[in-house]
Parts: sequence; structure tokens; C-alpha cells
Amino acid sequence: MVWFAHHFVPLLMKQLYRKKPGMTMNDCRLPQNLNKNRYRDVCPYDATRVHLNSSPTGDYINANYVNMEIPSSGIVNRYIACQGPLAHTSADHWLMVWEQLCTHIVMLTTTIERGRAKCHQYWPRLHESHEYGRLLVTCIRDHETPNCSYREFSVKDRTSKEERRVTQMQYTAWPDHGVPDDPQHFIAFVDEVRRARAGSVDPIVVHCSAGIGRTGVLILMETAACLVEANEPVYPLDIVRVMRDQRAMAIQTAGQYTFVCESILRAYNDGIIKPLAEYQKR
Repeated sequence: MVWFAHHFVPLLMKQLYRKKPGMTMNDCRLPQNLNKNRYRDVCPYDATRVHLNSSPTGDYINANYVNMEIPSSGIVNRYIACQGPLAHTSADHWLMVWEQLCTHIVMLTTTIERGRAKCHQYWPRLHESHEYGRLLVTCIRDHETPNCSYREFSVKDRTSKEERRVTQMQYTAWPDHGVPDDPQHFIAFVDEVRRARAGSVDPIVVHCSAGIGRTGVLILMETAACLVEANEPVYPLDIVRVMRDQRAMAIQTAGQYTFVCESILRAYNDGIIKPLAEYQKR
């Protein structure tokens, strides 16, 4: 496995396109949208980007719909893969969550890593409220563990007075450089995300800093788990291809790809993911 990871994986990843041929990225480069991108070289496809319906600054946000179908199960896991909000895009981020009826946000970075800003703290502190455009966000719960933080927000439309609850699940144990040495905690976190979204057809928002590397790792991990449970074969590189067809450059490095492959194998060997009884007799 180690030899495979360090020799085959870079070759396989290099053979796979980072951006799907023929997919345009024109909207992100419009003058009015340039400052809404955290990184100049990370843009959403025009065809799959999320459109804001009622933002005063326009319909653009650096986010893509990513839908992952699980054959023979009837399951389609729906995600919105996006960049970590900037200070001036935080209101648009919350508006996207509101308009897309999202109840969960998965955050895979801390706000600062290696002294560099990775994501603006786009939420208020516990028992505090903040206005993001027309939305009033109040933090009503904040629970920290050694590897994760869990927050619950009340989100209220100040115009319509409608109020909803949104949960943020933040994985804080990813090292500043590279990937975790042991996948155990990440596997447990993904399992918690899966249990939290069980039964929901609404998309979950997933972001890291750029919205492609760690974000892609989580989507690949959950997709593989669902395939195992549906008694379907798991071809990780094919999953990366499907992700990149919807969000360019998903899974940034060979190291990330190796890590998630090892995590899938670990979860399977430990019995955390296994074929479900209803799919075993086919």
C-alpha cells in the first residue's frame, strides 16, 4: 500500500484533468466578481455554480453544486462546495445557506493556519447575534472537542420574520501542512456528518479555504462509504472525476487522494462501513 501510494498515485492524478474540458469559468472573472474570490486561480464552473437570488451585490458566489449519485440505491448526496467566506462575502454565504434551504455547514479548516488567513469567522460568538444583510444570525450553542467544534445557529429573516436552525460542524484537527497522520478522527467526523444529514434531501454546505482540497476529501469519503453500503464497487479515481466535473480541481494533491483511500480502507477493515443487508442479495 505504501509503495502504491507514493509511486502510482501521482501518476494517476496527473493523468486526470483538473478542470473538465469545455466547462467555462467566465462569471468569476467579471470585474464586479473578482474581489469575491479568495484565490484568483480557484473559480466555479458557470454551469454548476450557485446563483444567489436576492443579494444586493449580484448573483455570484464562489460555490458549486456537487451531486453524487449512488447507483442502485436511489440515493443522491447533494453538496454545495464553496470557498471559505471572506469578510465581505459572509452575508452572501449566509444568504446562500438560506436560499438553498441548507441545515448543515461542514467546515474543514480553522480561520488561521501557519499565520495565514484561511477563512473569515463568518459567525457570531456564543449568545451573540450579528446581522448579515437581511439575516440575523445568533449562536445558541457552541461545543468543542479535541478534534471538532459544533455550533448551532438561529437564522432569522428580518423581513419575513421566518426563523430556522442551522448546525455548523467544524473539523479542527487537520494539520497546517499535509494530511492527518492517523485517519481515525477524520473517519469518526465523517460518520457524524453522515448521521446528521441522514434522511435529508437538502444540500449540505462543505467548505475549507479554497473549497476544493479538503472539501473534495470529505465528499469522496462519504461517497465511498455509501457505495460500500450499497454493495457497489469503489473506484476512487472515478469519484474524483465526477467531482471535478462539477467543482474544478476537487482533491488538490496526491497526498490528499492517498489519505482518503487509506481512510476508506481503514473504515472498511474496522467495520465502520460495510454492505447493508438490503443490498447484499442481488
